[in-house]
Amino acid sequence: MSDKGEKCRDGWDSAAFITKEVADIRAQVGTGQLICGLSGGVDSSVAAALVQRAVGEQLTCVFVDNGLLRKGEAEYVRDTLAGKLGLKLVGVEAQERFLQGLAGVTDPELKRKIIGTEFIHIFEEEAAKLGHWDYLVQGTIYPDIIESGSGPGACLVKSHHNVGGLPENMKLKLIEPLRKLYKDEVRQVGAELGLPDELLWRHPFPGPGLAVRIVGEVTKERLALLREADAIVVDEIKKAGFYRKTWQAFAVLPGLRSVGVREEGRTYTHTIGLRVVTSRDAMKADWARLPHDLLATISSRITGEVPNVNRVVYDITSKPPATIEWE
Repeated sequence: MSDKGEKCRDGWDSAAFITKEVADIRAQVGTGQLICGLSGGVDSSVAAALVQRAVGEQLTCVFVDNGLLRKGEAEYVRDTLAGKLGLKLVGVEAQERFLQGLAGVTDPELKRKIIGTEFIHIFEEEAAKLGHWDYLVQGTIYPDIIESGSGPGACLVKSHHNVGGLPENMKLKLIEPLRKLYKDEVRQVGAELGLPDELLWRHPFPGPGLAVRIVGEVTKERLALLREADAIVVDEIKKAGFYRKTWQAFAVLPGLRSVGVREEGRTYTHTIGLRVVTSRDAMKADWARLPHDLLATISSRITGEVPNVNRVVYDITSKPPATIEWE
């Protein structure tokens, strides 16, 4: 597929793509050592599996728990990607490091750049500990490049941490085998590589994690609140049979407080935003017309189970003019 996008998609074949990429990667890296930033999402997991097919033991994956992950994410990565897929995985605990870097930061572009830079520094540090490394593998896909203002027809919408957020003096050379693919094609490649449906159909999760689903400063307390609300959204969407029918479903903490009422009297606490969209490739998206009963259940659970939340609102804006993520 060329950089011209969807017009060149007809006749695209995932098996042929894998064969070509495996040959290209082997020719490019030779006996070099590769390190992969593994998030547990679809893109980085497929990229890791593809590169592993090409170079085998030359690849080591690094999973950074940055404290900006969804509920249960770290355990999922360890169990699924290391345990079931057999990827060589090194875990790094870096929650406090990222929180310190984000302290006081409210601008979304700055958040993304701080997170991207911190990731690269950690990968370079881990590479130094583990031995000599030459390449960094990333699950960058075509929409990441377009929205970061790179490539033909690009328009800067937001810097993706793996594109616009990379430091200029990075020592590792990049391997990005999926950079010309859309999400549906990435899933086809993953299926061809034998990755399980449970992983391939996970909703996209931004590289900067919950940091760009919190409007304003990122703190440990705000992360904990959003993490619980988000888990409820995903749980109810799955139980209602809408997970595979939607592109993304998640909670947002917009930084708003409002007056509410409980048995003990007046409250003045947080608002949670719900964002559920349908899409094919994330370049355009529409808000999902969910049943009112499902929305009512989600709202009731969040306000009843998540401390310091007294209001839930539903985002009914398409992309464009909005983006899928709030930041």
